[in-house]
Amino acid sequence: MSRTNRSAGILPKSVLDEFKMEVASELGLTEKIESQGWANMTSRECGHVGGRIGGSMVKAMIRRAEESLKNDNL
Repeated sequence: MSRTNRSAGILPKSVLDEFKMEVASELGLTEKIESQGWANMTSRECGHVGGRIGGSMVKAMIRRAEESLKNDNL
């Protein structure tokens, strides 16, 4: 069975890429990604699908949403 991108259409790709780079920076992977690209990252570095990067992206999205809600209530 093929896997589909469940996030397709929820957020623009540019926003998802921004979250992905934010998390990569937090994990200390930015330099390698910029020099070698995502395609050359090992599964150990990124975690398996939905692992370190995916789980951290969700946390970053929640953090930004909470900050946005706080700012709207001020």
